[in-house]
Amino acid sequence: MNPIEVVNRSLFLQLNAGTGTGAGLIGLASFIADALIYLIPLALVVIWLWQPQRRQLALRACLVCCIALATGQLLAMFWPHPRPFMIGLGHTWIAHAADPSFPSDHGIVFASMACSLLLTGELLWGMATAVVGIAVAWSRIFLGVHFPLDMLGALVVSLFAFLLLLPAWARWGNPFMQAVEKLYRYLLAWPIAKGWIRA
Repeated sequence: MNPIEVVNRSLFLQLNAGTGTGAGLIGLASFIADALIYLIPLALVVIWLWQPQRRQLALRACLVCCIALATGQLLAMFWPHPRPFMIGLGHTWIAHAADPSFPSDHGIVFASMACSLLLTGELLWGMATAVVGIAVAWSRIFLGVHFPLDMLGALVVSLFAFLLLLPAWARWGNPFMQAVEKLYRYLLAWPIAKGWIRA
């Protein structure tokens, strides 16, 4: 076993909930692990519908996330790292498919949003997203479905996706943004006319 994997497993065992863990803490961790992910699409929808001045940020964050998730799927395909319960390590507290663990999709979603916010000057919301993302990362390790390296990998992949998108966005970002907004105004013309959402 290589030294990185030794450290990865050791950190996992230190963070993973043991048999004496209280039901309340397991319940809280389960909520964090499963429910908080929905804050990201909700935030993107709210920004798009009611904060037109930040629509470019929302669209770019969405694209970063898509690129990062696609990259993560390729990594999982060529390096299918097992989850802890697949090798009988630690304790597992929530049900999960026995698919590759590296990098974490949950981690990618939060890291993509946090990177997109922080690296474009939205420091307050970026830090808030990062804090929630760290809580989600902890909970999924705590509950036994991810290794610490899965979360670090998610951050690296998200940074890669952000940097990969930069030159393409500089060249085609504005016309793409205009095309998406035009489609949005066409499809949702009625609620826009009613004043329920912003044009």
